[in-house]
Amino acid sequence: MREVDLDIAPGERVLLLGASGAGKSTLLAGMAGLLGGDEDGTTSGRMTVDGADPTTQRGRVGLVLQDPDAGVVLSRVGDDVAFGCENLGVPPERIPERVRASLDAVGLDVPLDRETAKLSGGQKQRLAIAGVLAMDPGLLLLDEPTANLDPVGVREVRAAVGRAVDATGATLVVIEHRTDVWVDLMTRVVVLDADGGLLADGTPAEVFTRHADALLAAGVWLPGHPVDLPALPSAAAGGPVALRARGLAVSRDGRTPVREGLDIDVSAGAASVVTGPNGVGKSTLALTLAGLLPEFAGTVEAGVVPAGRKGVRPSRWTSRELLTRIGTVFQDPEHQFLASTVRAELEVGPRALKLPAAEIDAVVDGLLDRLGLAALARANPFTLSGGQKRRLSVATVLATSPEVIVLDEPTFGQDRRGWAGIVALLQEQIAGGRAVVAVTHDEDVVRLLGGQRIDLGVVAS
Repeated sequence: MREVDLDIAPGERVLLLGASGAGKSTLLAGMAGLLGGDEDGTTSGRMTVDGADPTTQRGRVGLVLQDPDAGVVLSRVGDDVAFGCENLGVPPERIPERVRASLDAVGLDVPLDRETAKLSGGQKQRLAIAGVLAMDPGLLLLDEPTANLDPVGVREVRAAVGRAVDATGATLVVIEHRTDVWVDLMTRVVVLDADGGLLADGTPAEVFTRHADALLAAGVWLPGHPVDLPALPSAAAGGPVALRARGLAVSRDGRTPVREGLDIDVSAGAASVVTGPNGVGKSTLALTLAGLLPEFAGTVEAGVVPAGRKGVRPSRWTSRELLTRIGTVFQDPEHQFLASTVRAELEVGPRALKLPAAEIDAVVDGLLDRLGLAALARANPFTLSGGQKRRLSVATVLATSPEVIVLDEPTFGQDRRGWAGIVALLQEQIAGGRAVVAVTHDEDVVRLLGGQRIDLGVVAS
């Protein structure tokens, strides 16, 4: 981000847009007073909050980070929400009321003593927003606040934020690719240009009408402009089965099942899309189908076992045995990064398979180009934007051409161009005979991937 001139008046409600990597999260971090050290790179120009350096105004600013895990501080839900209030010196007798009200506002209906480590990604996102709302900030900064939320959660969080700014008059800045969810709350839309400066700035109606063509070309989502991709058909009955689960119970901690009695056939050459509310066990099911968590009860078996595999249960295979058979994209991209550059990250799997150097280069170059990462080939994966990290995590799995691809929220945090690139690549994998298991809240992903829908439906107690 560079050459940005921007004034935000008290009480404004700003939707901050731009292509992935344009600097949106960096701008919010600067507003929150979290930039300025040598490790954050070079800076020029000046930023103020209420006329002062942002580092002196942290009590006035509430920031919800893009990564929900980064916002978790304490081990229990109630303590975590209360943490900010305690640091701001809120009278102790008023804190319990604030904690309960903010949890209710975001729809996080769990006991106050629930361990934060046992929350799903979407629940952690609600927790982070609740902690910020409890602080009653004058400037509320939200970075992709609904990225991992189910549709009910999206509506609850949008309504909670609206009530908070209506009641307090707080200034609001939201980064969100789901423009249709937030547009009616906003008084202003600001679009960062990836090449520096602003691409557009004005009222929502003005920006989305006058600059529509430029925004679409830059990869920005616009209300009422879905991506034009053909939808794949539903899974045909009687086809080959890549994975078969019978009487399956899954557990995060190996002690308490979150789902039981599941019978699932994952078809080759088709998608199996897992949907349901936050906390229902979707990610746990995905990791169990991928062989990365053992079955709590029942079995997961491979439909066809290549020569040399140790039995038919993926949970008993070694990592090398899984490498070309089942590839997994985790909900948090950073959990799977191993190398110091984007290019080296993409080479990890092919090198483990001992592919020829020329073949590795061809695979890596193709993925870098397809997912818009070629200019970042020498960058450290941990310095990428959230959307870029997600595209890299998908690419690292595709680099080994596994027969089954398991992805947890494969399109979160994506601009229009990145979203279309990921969905098109997954459609190609399906057309090539591979099985795709995708956990998602995105109804457009469900529609375009086709196959079968596995709706877990009810949140486990």
